[in-house]
Amino acid sequence: MFGIDPLYYLMIAPAMLLGMWAQWRVRSAFQEGMNQPAPLSGAAAARMILDQGGLHDVPVEEVPGELSDHYDPRTNSVHLSSAVYHTRSLAAVGIAAHEVGHALQNAHRYAPFVMRNIAVPAAVVGPNLSIMLIIGGAIFSLPWLISVGLVVFSGVVAFQLINLPVEFDASARAKRLLSELRVVDDQGAIVVRNVLSAAAWTYVAATLQAVLTLAYLFLRYGSSGRSRNE
Repeated sequence: MFGIDPLYYLMIAPAMLLGMWAQWRVRSAFQEGMNQPAPLSGAAAARMILDQGGLHDVPVEEVPGELSDHYDPRTNSVHLSSAVYHTRSLAAVGIAAHEVGHALQNAHRYAPFVMRNIAVPAAVVGPNLSIMLIIGGAIFSLPWLISVGLVVFSGVVAFQLINLPVEFDASARAKRLLSELRVVDDQGAIVVRNVLSAAAWTYVAATLQAVLTLAYLFLRYGSSGRSRNE
């Protein structure tokens, strides 16, 4: 559907440009941070923060891939890419602490984190399902089906909006805890902040693209649905 409509790409161009810049900044900050030594590896820093927070039962596991680090609330486990897991660098401890921040959010029942977990199904199935509903409504002249598709995609946007404070809070926790536990000094904290701030822009870009895509769908199909009702 989008592939044949230049209007879509025109509308989301700002998000695409921001996303490309954010990805470049992440890789640049990550490589710079990986060259700055830290007293602990990412795995050791994660373990220290978890234990300090009383989360002794949360495992820290190594996963393949680059920048594949994540926290899995289903298994209550922190997963670190090989480079982050093994390397004693400021980038590694910063990323590891960020993922541990999510574990702390889960343990403390941080409200936006709980809401994000509830909205995960909308984020997973919402994009494809909404497009199928909208296309089906357009093909068979069913305005109500288009409306349902727009509502479903609105759930995707809601997930992205909820995700922003979750990610920002995890980074804030990471920076604070690394300083409090003296894993990084004042100069090291600056490097960690640069790495985590760069990563934050990728979430902003994803959110902006979702919002602009929803605006496109309303512009392209919302008016179509209304005109058929008149």
